[in-house]
Amino acid sequence: MSADSRLTVGEARRRILERVPRAPDEEIVPLGEAAGRTLARDVAARRTQPPFAVSAMDGYAVRAGDLAAPPVRLRVVGESAAGHGFAGDVGAGEAVRIFTGAPVPRGADAILIQEEARLVDGHVEPTAGVSPGQFVRRRGLDFAEGEALLSTGTRLTPAALALAAAMDHASLPVARRPRVGLFATGDELVPPGGTGGADKIVASNLYAVAALVEWAGGAVVNLGLVGDDLAAIENAVARARALDCDVLTTSGGASVGDHDLVRPALERAGMTLDFWRVKLRPGAPMLHGSLGRMSVLGLPGNPTSAVVCAILFLVPLVRALSGDPDAGADADEAAILGLPLKANDARQEFMRATLERRPGAPPLAIPLPAQDSSMLSTLARAQCLIVRDAHAPEAKAGDPCRILRMPGW
Repeated sequence: MSADSRLTVGEARRRILERVPRAPDEEIVPLGEAAGRTLARDVAARRTQPPFAVSAMDGYAVRAGDLAAPPVRLRVVGESAAGHGFAGDVGAGEAVRIFTGAPVPRGADAILIQEEARLVDGHVEPTAGVSPGQFVRRRGLDFAEGEALLSTGTRLTPAALALAAAMDHASLPVARRPRVGLFATGDELVPPGGTGGADKIVASNLYAVAALVEWAGGAVVNLGLVGDDLAAIENAVARARALDCDVLTTSGGASVGDHDLVRPALERAGMTLDFWRVKLRPGAPMLHGSLGRMSVLGLPGNPTSAVVCAILFLVPLVRALSGDPDAGADADEAAILGLPLKANDARQEFMRATLERRPGAPPLAIPLPAQDSSMLSTLARAQCLIVRDAHAPEAKAGDPCRILRMPGW
């Protein structure tokens, strides 16, 4: 596919996701290590839940018909507790003391709660009637053996893991975590805590992008900082391939200056360029291509541009490689604009903003006053990005808008 410098954000994302295999590689992991992973195939219950009728309350297991004509006095013939059920049957005029979660004995069809019963000399005297099935959780109320309750592409939340455990699964088939190689370029970059000079900048992009990769379900392969040297960049690319990365993500060096060497290095390594530049602010100098089976994303060097592009393109790519069927879906939502905005130009814009929650109404999105793409203090304050279409007209405070929540918000 030839390079195209005029892509919209939606077109660019679609083209990035086109290369993702339909069925990701699968691996089996213990249940305790599956949080946040994506199911590679449907999972069915290995048992029925509950496996027998159980009591929903503390009280007495009774035959509802025995309480139909008060006054009633029932002989207590035993006890049923969770894990220790009553072995006999409940006959006419009998009751069994029962506790929440305990098996309902044969013959009983209702639970008389203890608040509506008096115990006198080994007999229980009901103070209210019961109906058949009252406070009884029937066998299979939750699910039945063989029922497929978790489907392919499900991201394993705490609730999904609890369900899988109840279904009697000690391990689960999940999509393999995509390996994402990361490096940042620039002679000016030094690591945090290092010794820098007056012309140096502390590198920050790798930390934000790595966090986004992990949040999306990927495994980070940190290739570190690389200087503005063609051979050094080529070496970093070769290491990504040798380490079997599914994605190589670079930060910086993807523009057209004399020191922007990422694209030449990738092309010398054999990259097929898909596109370069997107109608986007911040983050226009975005690069996408492929090196064999490895996808390549070249992010801008400015911190906000790098993070916005990672949210828009890298996160969906990682989710798609993880088996998420909805990875390419728009995640924006409705909000109300908190401040007026000028008309937009030909690029789709993503403006950093804070959010005010309003009960029963869409949140209020308030654009932050400084939108320079180099400013990390503004980026850290942002709870969302206001999405403005290309050529959007002036907007007033109180107008509807669309927002994309920042990860974690």
